[in-house]
Amino acid sequence: MCGKMNNTDMLILFLVTLCATIFFTWYVKRIFLRARIADNPIVSEHRHKSGTPTMGGVAFLFAISFVIAAYYQNIPILLVSFIMLAGGIVGLVDDLIGLKVKEIQKVVVNTSDEVIALGRLDVEPGEEVRVATPKAKAEVDDLLKEGKVEVIGEVPIKTEPEELEKIVCQIVIGIFFALTGIVTTLGGFELGLLAIPVVIIAILGCINAVNLIDGMDGLAAGIVGIASIFCCVYIYLFGHASLMPPFLILSALCLGFLVFNKYPASIFMGDTGSFVLGTGYAAAVLVCDIPYFGVLALGVPIISVIVSLLHRAHIIKLPVEPLHHTLNHYGMSETKIVLTYWGVTLLLCVIGILAKMYLF
Repeated sequence: MCGKMNNTDMLILFLVTLCATIFFTWYVKRIFLRARIADNPIVSEHRHKSGTPTMGGVAFLFAISFVIAAYYQNIPILLVSFIMLAGGIVGLVDDLIGLKVKEIQKVVVNTSDEVIALGRLDVEPGEEVRVATPKAKAEVDDLLKEGKVEVIGEVPIKTEPEELEKIVCQIVIGIFFALTGIVTTLGGFELGLLAIPVVIIAILGCINAVNLIDGMDGLAAGIVGIASIFCCVYIYLFGHASLMPPFLILSALCLGFLVFNKYPASIFMGDTGSFVLGTGYAAAVLVCDIPYFGVLALGVPIISVIVSLLHRAHIIKLPVEPLHHTLNHYGMSETKIVLTYWGVTLLLCVIGILAKMYLF
């Protein structure tokens, strides 16, 4: 590794990344507003956000490219930044494919006085649901004829790559990073050839965790930002401060984007942004060798993924997936959900630092 940095250098890196992110997010937002590259939420509670520019993660790609140009001699910064760019490009492809509408789905409301079954859902009187599954689509016509439901709207569903295609692309990103050879030890263990599967699993898991949590104003950027800031604190207290730059970059990206993405958001990051943050966080944890604290700090998205997997395995039933949309569906306001998720992330980070201080 070369290009070691002192505290002043690291502060400059943070400020440079922060200012670049703010500028490029503002610039990208202007362009996408004019081009009408906008979101059209499928969750009924968020339909008022239609027209908000998406794919804001493109600003991350510009900011990271700027950092690479300025800090190309610092190997950890260079490698983490390049892998973030690779993740962002994969996310950008997803976003571009998603601009094409796959189908139009009906939104219906239960107009009867009783609970009715529609697909896998039990719909309460007055409750609105989207007719999404094949089973629900087969049942809805009969319910319309019986006068038990009424169509109140339609939502466009974007085209998405097959799950296998997504996973393959994410695995390729992991292989790219593993082949750099920068990750040799993790959590006190020499990895050897195990570095390749460990890196792939970390990249794969982190991308999908951050991508799933990205569903409300400031939610993903806030969580990754808090986790990254506390990873800096953890490294400063218990590790080598010179390892902080990857997390400083992540912190600056998140804080800069939150200027425009906090409630009420004027731009969304899209898959481009969530893939950048997921890839970058995994790479930073691996490079800085803080797997235990890194996983704990990202506990909220990880728990959300577990809940969604239980739902998809039919072990539990959610009216809307993922969990934060279910909470919103049952009446919890978006701002309260976001602040709660941020607060839990903050609490987990503090617990991790105190545990390191007094237990381990």
